Formats: sequence, structure tokens, C-alpha cells
Amino acid sequence: MTPFPGFPAGKTRFTPIPDLFFSELLVDIDDLAELKVTLYMFWFLHRQRGYPHYMTLKELEGERVVLSALQRIIGEDQDPIDVLRAAVDKAVARGTLLRIQVRDEAESADYLFANTPLGRKAVEQVKRGQLLLETSGYVRQVTPEPERPNIFELYEQNIGLLQPIIADELREAEDTYPTEWIEDAFRLAAENNVRNWRYIRSILDRWAREGKDDGTSPAHRRGFARPPERRSRGER
Repeated sequence: MTPFPGFPAGKTRFTPIPDLFFSELLVDIDDLAELKVTLYMFWFLHRQRGYPHYMTLKELEGERVVLSALQRIIGEDQDPIDVLRAAVDKAVARGTLLRIQVRDEAESADYLFANTPLGRKAVEQVKRGQLLLETSGYVRQVTPEPERPNIFELYEQNIGLLQPIIADELREAEDTYPTEWIEDAFRLAAENNVRNWRYIRSILDRWAREGKDDGTSPAHRRGFARPPERRSRGER
């Protein structure tokens, strides 16, 4: 790696970044690709003149700098365009970026805005037909669903600090049962105020043996109203 020589003396251009980025977003963003794409969008949008400031997804996919930045952190078998799109999805789901899709009979385009007062204003104007972009037609705001927590996150959110001794059981359960079952089992345990893994595992085992309904029927609530009477000391 060639060391960076440092920023030069004299007049230098700067990109303003809101303080909330450092006090909130920097703490929450745990994906390096999302962080790189977010910072690049701040830089790119700041360089624009006039109103509104935006970038299309197609334009972003053609930016050599951001693609090179992503190529440094991904495997050889990964496509930087796929990583870029996933990073954009995460930034939109987080609320850092806003995305609207404009579609007509011939083409569609995704437009990206920073979630700032001016960005929100532009998005609302486009949705109301008061602001026209290059592509005209049906407009919708795209908001991806946030990522669903995995079984380890569910354990820590509902039971407590993950114990290494239980990690293999959690991994086996994640490979065995559908994600919806696991989420419903944790939810049912929380509703019954029973916060230990053995109880949740018993729910999953029963559903595997007897079949699962929607998880809200009286039968399920009667069947799992209490935790197993016998449990090892110190088990969470």
C-alpha cells in the first residue's frame, strides 16, 4: 500500500457532512460498502449546481471511483455492481438516501437524493408532478424493507448476551427451521414473558412434529403458556 502523502497546503475544496452523520450514522452503519457509497453520494451531490441535487442509479453504477473503492473490499467472485446496489438499498432503508422510481412505457430510472430538507422537498415535488426529471411517467418512492434479524440477533434482543455454548444450537436451528418460524417462536416466548432458549426450541420442535398454524391460536397459547418445569441451572 502506497502511503497517502497528505492534504496539500493552500486553497482546498471541502465537502460538508452533517454532524449527525458522525454522532448517529457512523455508529449504526456496519457495512463498509454502504459507508463508502454514502460518503461518495455526499461528495457527488455537493458538487452539483442548481436544483435539485440528485444522481440516477445508472449514473452511480458508471462511476469508476466508487466501483474501484468497492472492488477493494469484495471477493474476486463478487460483482461490484451487485455490491453497489445492495449498499444503496441499505442506505435507502436506513434513511440516509431517498430513492424514487420514474417509469413510462419505454424506460424506467431510479433517482437518488440525500435525505436533507432540499432532498425531501425535491422528492415531494416530483411525486406531485411539480418537478420534472429526465424520465417522465409514473412515479413511486422506493423504500426497501429493513433486513430481518438473524437468530443470533433475536437471541440477544430477547434473551440476553449470547453464550458461546449455545451458538451451535442456534446455528443448527437456523439451518433447520424457516426464518418465519424462528421469529414467531421468539415473539411467542416474549408475549408469554418466557426468555430462555430451551422454551423457544420446544416451540420449534413441536411445530416440526405437529405442524404450525399462524402462531396466535388459543391452542398454541395454551400449549406454550408456561416454560418447561425442568431446566438446567444458569440456562438463559
